[in-house]
Amino acid sequence: MSQISIPSLLSHLLRYALSLTCSHSRRHIVAAPQGNTTNLYNHLKRHHKIQYELAMRDKGATPKYASRLTTQTSITQTLHGASPYPLSSQRHKDITNAIAYHLAKDMIPINTVTSDGFKAMIKTIDKRYSLPSRNYFSSVALPNLYTQCRVTVEKDLQDMQNFAATVDLWSSRTMEPYLSLTVHFITSDFNMKSRCLQTAFFPADHTGEELAQGLKESLNSWCLEEKNMVCFTTDSGANIVKAASLNKWTRLQCFGHRLHLAIENAMKDSRIDRAVGLCKKLVACFSHSWKRRRELAVAQKELNLPEHQLKTECPTRWGSRQAMVQRMLEQQTAIVHVLSSDRKARHLTPTWQDIEVLEVINKTLTPLADFTDALSGEQYVKRNLLDRLRAIPALWT
Repeated sequence: MSQISIPSLLSHLLRYALSLTCSHSRRHIVAAPQGNTTNLYNHLKRHHKIQYELAMRDKGATPKYASRLTTQTSITQTLHGASPYPLSSQRHKDITNAIAYHLAKDMIPINTVTSDGFKAMIKTIDKRYSLPSRNYFSSVALPNLYTQCRVTVEKDLQDMQNFAATVDLWSSRTMEPYLSLTVHFITSDFNMKSRCLQTAFFPADHTGEELAQGLKESLNSWCLEEKNMVCFTTDSGANIVKAASLNKWTRLQCFGHRLHLAIENAMKDSRIDRAVGLCKKLVACFSHSWKRRRELAVAQKELNLPEHQLKTECPTRWGSRQAMVQRMLEQQTAIVHVLSSDRKARHLTPTWQDIEVLEVINKTLTPLADFTDALSGEQYVKRNLLDRLRAIPALWT
């Protein structure tokens, strides 16, 4: 008897299996002449999807139609990832205008639109929207937004009969000079309104003659007549005072500026200078050391103090001095606790004389700060302002 090889035996068994009738569908499966399993897989694919999937999974392959089913997208996803919006579509215009408003209102750098994070956010929100370039926002979108805003302000100024103006000269962080012009007026229904008309780059020398000409041009650019301006409020700078004199405008001194000068003159005392100087050194000591700031936070929790950071003083804002002193007195216990274990900064521990001077400063300036806040309200009429001032008893004692 001749010996049968293993491959030959498997081939016979496979032919026998393929010639059997399917137990599920009772259909006869015709064996392939070559003895392969193609007919069996085709039968399963046509009549038994689940068994076919299991067989293909065991075989380590994925059927073609199964891959299509697993990757098929929904109708919503298909529409969401369709072609981009046309540039003339209303949806594209609305999103572009919203981005331009965000840049202008929140004073965001224009190059934000070129950052990867911003692009990813916009693409996630709406895949069909194509973000314009930075140049488009700087040369088209933002100028269009300015034009719309200017038209709105011009409509507000049409019914204005008389107005007052405030002017200020200031420098940016890059030391570029600017001239700001703001008008204040009362509407026919007796509502107070203020409109900042412009903050224009002013590269000319800040002489009285140049300022006088620049202010005239600013009013003319908004079609405002000088005869309707009842007063002109500025600080006490010699150049702006001369400009008002050359234009023959009625000038009022800025009350806040005068109050700042008065407080600065009243606080010229060696004891105050020492106490305030100590406060500045303490603020710098904690601001420049992360370790001390961390220890201050721990001390605040242990002593049940508000977890506030120390404040510093701005030389041109007297209110910032009061805020710095008030915060220093609030955190006095925590500050002393941290400095007691720090040999390098222990000499900054305030003495009882310093604390006494700081308490006097805070007690004196606090009612003035409340008075300034009440006076700075843009919508307060005279009667409302007087009621607010009467509510500050410390101011009259």
